Amino acid sequence: MKNIAILCIIAFTFMMCKSPEKNETKNSKGIENPTNKVVLSSEIIWEKLNPARGDKSPQAGTVWGDRKGTVPTGFLAKFVDGFSSPPHIHNVTYRAVVLKGNIHNDDPNAENMWMKPGSFWTQPEGESHITSAKGKENIAYVEIDHGPYLVKPIDQAFDNGERPINIDVSNIVWLDNSKTNWIDYKSNAELSFLWESNTIDNLKGLFIKLPKGYKGQLESDGDIFHSVVIMGELDYTLPNSEEVKTLDLGSYFNSTNKAIHDITNNSKTETILYIRTNGKISI
Repeated sequence: MKNIAILCIIAFTFMMCKSPEKNETKNSKGIENPTNKVVLSSEIIWEKLNPARGDKSPQAGTVWGDRKGTVPTGFLAKFVDGFSSPPHIHNVTYRAVVLKGNIHNDDPNAENMWMKPGSFWTQPEGESHITSAKGKENIAYVEIDHGPYLVKPIDQAFDNGERPINIDVSNIVWLDNSKTNWIDYKSNAELSFLWESNTIDNLKGLFIKLPKGYKGQLESDGDIFHSVVIMGELDYTLPNSEEVKTLDLGSYFNSTNKAIHDITNNSKTETILYIRTNGKISI
C-alpha cells in the first residue's frame, strides 16, 4: 500500500495530545435546547454513485450533507463482489473508512492490497486511481470537505500537491487514558487521531473504540460534530425524550453545539466510531 503512515500518525498523536492528566469525572449537566440527532442505517436512501455507469455503478447513500451540492458531506458507498472501476479522477479530495468487505484503492497499475474493515485511506483530487472490492458485501464511509463529488476521466488528471495515504486496520495507533487527557482516567475507551485539516480551523478526524460493556458519556464542544458507527453497534439515548436508539453499522449521530452523547455498548464485540469535529471531545 502507499504510505503506511504509522510514523505520521504517531507524530500527529503527540502534536494533538497534552501530557496525561488525571481528570476527575465530570458531573453530567443537561444542555438547554440540545441539537443531538440520530440517523439509522435503515433510514439511508441509496442511489447510483456514478449514474453514467448505469447498472455497473456502485451505490451511494448520503449520511449527512449533500453529495451533489457544495457543502461538506459524508456518505456510504456500496460495491458488489468483484467490482473494479476504470482508471479515473475526482474533482475533490476524499477520506474513507472500510466498514464491510475488502477494498483496494490505488494507482491503476498497483498490485491489489485489500483493506479490511477499520482501515482508513485518502484520495487526493486530480490523481488517477482505481477502486476495487472483494467480498459478499463491501461498504465504505466516504467524506468530502466540499462538493459536488464528481468522477472524471484521467485525461483531466492533475497534481494538487497532496499524497494518498492507506492505513490498514492493523496499523492504527490507539491511545488509552494514560496517553491522552481526552479520555477520563476511569474510562477504558481508546482513541486514534487520523487527520487534521490545513484549511479549516481545528477540524480533525479520529476513531473512538468502545469495549464490550462500555457505558458512559461522550461530550463534544464543537459546532461541527459527526459520528458514524464503523464497527459493532451501540445504544444511544436521546436527550429530553430519553428514547434509546440502537445504532448499527453505518448509523450516525451528530450535534451542532456543545452536546452530551449518552452511549452504551451492549453488543458482544467492541464498537468503533469515526468522528469528524472542530472541537474537543471528552470520553
